[in-house]
Amino acid sequence: MQDTLSEFLIAKGYFKTKLKLTKTNHFEIKAKINGIAGTFILDTGASSTCVDFNSAEKFKLKVKDSDIKAIGAGASDMLTKISKSNTIKIGRWQKEKVSIVIFDLNHVNEGLILHDAKAVDGIIGADILKKGKSIIDYDKKFLYLQKTKK
Repeated sequence: MQDTLSEFLIAKGYFKTKLKLTKTNHFEIKAKINGIAGTFILDTGASSTCVDFNSAEKFKLKVKDSDIKAIGAGASDMLTKISKSNTIKIGRWQKEKVSIVIFDLNHVNEGLILHDAKAVDGIIGADILKKGKSIIDYDKKFLYLQKTKK
């Protein structure tokens, strides 16, 4: 019998990834998009995973125009672009054919920097968290994502 949440989830086929609590009380996470490492905020309230316009080239995103307007983090009606068929890897968990929204995250990064936190490349949103059947251990600062079935 497992006696910790971690042991229980790992036995159920989850991968465990460390989260870092920032000075702004956000969880920061390292992830790779298309094999390139970046820093992201984990945001359960963001419907989509996003990358800043300034980081799109870094992650080799094939960007197309989008009619979707982004809303959130103190800004609204922001222009977006979309990139489809990307690979995202968080720790040992990986998902292919992922769509990523690209938009201006300057307002987010300015807020982070204003509070002595580091700027990020993007946001890991609910789309990825749902695909990974994620569980967040706020106390121990871990994200658990379920292994994908082949």
